[in-house]
Amino acid sequence: MLPNSFFPTKLFFTRGVGIHRHKLQSFEGALRKAGIAHLNLVQVSSILPPRAKIITRAAGLKLVQPGQVTFTVLAQADTCEPNRMVAASVGLAAPADKDHYGYLSEHHSYGETARKCGDYSEDLAASMLASTLGIDFDPDTHYDERKEIFRMSGRIVHTRSITQSARGNKDGLWTTVVAAGVLLP
Repeated sequence: MLPNSFFPTKLFFTRGVGIHRHKLQSFEGALRKAGIAHLNLVQVSSILPPRAKIITRAAGLKLVQPGQVTFTVLAQADTCEPNRMVAASVGLAAPADKDHYGYLSEHHSYGETARKCGDYSEDLAASMLASTLGIDFDPDTHYDERKEIFRMSGRIVHTRSITQSARGNKDGLWTTVVAAGVLLP
């Protein structure tokens, strides 16, 4: 078992867009706009730890130092095609029971609006949590209908997403979008 200092107790969301002639520098620019380029990011899967507190980006950035190893759920999409829509989103579903874990989900897409991408990532997180909680739902129904079922069950208390979208640079430069859920001790 890891020491408690490695167990995430806080979470903040952030997003950004980067544009550059080199793909890697476009990604770096997106991370910089998101405020997390100075961190050593370790991508993790999709579990929101029990009792994790959601804090603001500003509060979260005050708690990190350059070079710090930091766990993230990261969504990224990039393109060098002029005007191609790219989107990246991280969804959240938090249970009513604070002692139960929740879910984070990442989704990256091409040709979707920010709203559609965000709804999809939120739906993914909520559906994963609902299935672990034993909430019956038809996965083929529209998310708005399922959202009502989830909320009416009283077992999923909160869902949300953070999404970044952009159109590919008109001159063919690399355009990268990122969305992240950053987990902190």
